[in-house]
Amino acid sequence: AEAEVEYQDREDTTVYVKFPIVSGELAGKASIAIWTTTPWTLPANLAIAVHPKELYVMREFRKEGVSEMLVLAASLVEAFCAATGFEPTGEPLSSFPGTQLEGVTAQHPFLPRTAIVTAADFVTMDSGTGAVHIAPGHGEEDYSLGRARGLQILSPVDDHGKFTAEAGLPDLVGKYVFDANPDIVALLRAKGMLLAAQPYQHSYPYCWRSKTPIIFRAVEQFFIRIDDLRVNALAAIKGVNWIPPWGENRISGTVESRPDWVISRQRSWGVPLPAFYSAKGETILDPNWIRKLADVVAERGSNVWFELDDAALARELGLPEGTRHRTDTIDVWIDSGVSHYAVLRPNPELRDPADMYLEATDQHRGWFQSSLMTSIALHNRSPYKTCVTHGFVVDVDGKKISKSSSYSKPMDAGHFVAKHGADIVRLWVSSINYTDDVPFSEEMFTRLGDTYRRIRNTLRILLGNLSDFESGNQEARKGDFTLIDRWILDRLENVIAECRAAYAAYEFHKVYHVLNQFCAVDLSSLYIDITKDRMYCDAPNSPRRRATQAAMHRIFDALCRLLAPILVFTAEEAWGYLGDSNSVHVKTFPDEQPEFRNPEARERIEKLLNWRGVIGQTVERARQEKLIGNALEAAITLTCDEAIVAAVPKDELEEFFILSDLTLQPGKELSASISKTAYQKCARCWRHRPTVGKSASHPDLCDRCEAVVFSTSQPLNLSAE
Repeated sequence: AEAEVEYQDREDTTVYVKFPIVSGELAGKASIAIWTTTPWTLPANLAIAVHPKELYVMREFRKEGVSEMLVLAASLVEAFCAATGFEPTGEPLSSFPGTQLEGVTAQHPFLPRTAIVTAADFVTMDSGTGAVHIAPGHGEEDYSLGRARGLQILSPVDDHGKFTAEAGLPDLVGKYVFDANPDIVALLRAKGMLLAAQPYQHSYPYCWRSKTPIIFRAVEQFFIRIDDLRVNALAAIKGVNWIPPWGENRISGTVESRPDWVISRQRSWGVPLPAFYSAKGETILDPNWIRKLADVVAERGSNVWFELDDAALARELGLPEGTRHRTDTIDVWIDSGVSHYAVLRPNPELRDPADMYLEATDQHRGWFQSSLMTSIALHNRSPYKTCVTHGFVVDVDGKKISKSSSYSKPMDAGHFVAKHGADIVRLWVSSINYTDDVPFSEEMFTRLGDTYRRIRNTLRILLGNLSDFESGNQEARKGDFTLIDRWILDRLENVIAECRAAYAAYEFHKVYHVLNQFCAVDLSSLYIDITKDRMYCDAPNSPRRRATQAAMHRIFDALCRLLAPILVFTAEEAWGYLGDSNSVHVKTFPDEQPEFRNPEARERIEKLLNWRGVIGQTVERARQEKLIGNALEAAITLTCDEAIVAAVPKDELEEFFILSDLTLQPGKELSASISKTAYQKCARCWRHRPTVGKSASHPDLCDRCEAVVFSTSQPLNLSAE
């Protein structure tokens, strides 16, 4: 099966061989030159194929004093000479299309039979001579052409890849065909039929499991007739959700062109093919016999098929005397292809069809398709609702990393979990678009460490701010939300919606980017930084502080749930500090709450962020000029939109811009001017306020901080700047 074939580069001996023409106008005058990379197939040669429309020539060639009159494609004369060392003598003696050669016979180079020349469209002019040696027993195109022309399907090779007596070469009987290549070349040379031989690097099919070269031969096999399933399979494909979407076209194309499915194998391992044979050699596929065999296999294992001889197995199953069995095995894609029937059907707690199948890009010809075909045959429906295709992990040079590759560095996930931690490994997996091939180097874990620490620190800061949070009063606090609270909760609604949609579509890299952006920018750089003053310096029970805690509690709850499938241990650890005795992994994703959607807050914050940028540039210039040490020492006059100024209280604007002294004046053109504030610095909140120095009891505090200190009656801890 095509899905069991992979290709490797290997070196073989390629030969140019002459077949003397023995019939037609050219009989006794010339030989047909053929080229092959598999000399071992020449004992099975029965025909020569030429292209019907290509121009062929009869021409004399010389090499080292030897003259040969050869027939080959006109367009390949130059390449033939370069490869063999022959030189053309004079002009072609005749030229003609390939159809004129049809029906001509040529003498086999070392066996007492002839090969018939036939036209075939699959003959190409890419290499060789334009005349292709045909062995109907050793190649798909050869087989099809042989059947069409009524040729014998000769395959003188046994199940072990060794020549049989049918090869007509007694000295080579029992020899492995690839080992016999030098013998075939020597025989051609001895018979005077070898025009040239040379080493040749080419891509050759190998068995995907044993990594050995494949020998193509025509033998009796069992097939599933795909035409009986094709139409329904193509219809079922359209009802599946394919991720990425191009998977639908890929599997549809392979199903449309798929030939009948050969399901029997001649291997020393595998599940036995339960076909029996009568004493007369007739094939028996009896469901009752097969069920009896299944019961025995369930009890004694599948090796019973190979361990018992014909008589013993017939007695064991109660079959007629003389019943025989063979050692054919079932295609492994039948094994995996019926997993939906073997796993889902007998387990009612599982869903059938499966919610999702996941495999690599090579499985549109493999497991995805074998599962589809068996399910169509059994249930006339797809075995899966969604099919997700992933790429391969490759090294920095783009080469596939796998157990069978030459990649020498560690590739076991356990190695990286032990070194970097499971959550870092999972974070890396979530960060990539797995539908493409993924370049890998261990440096990626180092870079992702910064992202992980940022997310973890965000959770830690939120937990710190929630240390005295009083749950149960969130509804009452909604009226106390300030503009920045309403904005962050609106942003959270977007995050929840985007993450849930991405999870549903298995687009984990989108979850990663959304949550990373939310933690790094919206929370760390903006919301947490902006609300730091109220969280640390407002009275513990101040309405805006408690409202911000309510917002942070909702954010923390949602973050833990959304992070749980990715940072499983970190999310569980953080969740435990909320006081919920149940694991976060038994919780559902956070639901969207439309009441927190706030386009107005979103629009205002967008404008304020623009203003914040202008102020930031002004402050930075003043700081570089040594006018101020930091933004809290600045007196800023901001010329801005009067509508926003009227809608947002000044103290909220000062908090948003992290300023002590802000003067607003309406104007059409946004601008900011700066000077050093004349106000003194509050020792508690570090803001420069006009009320600092006015209190006799606390001259180094602003009025807000003095009120907080008085209300809490706590000793004041003044730290140096």
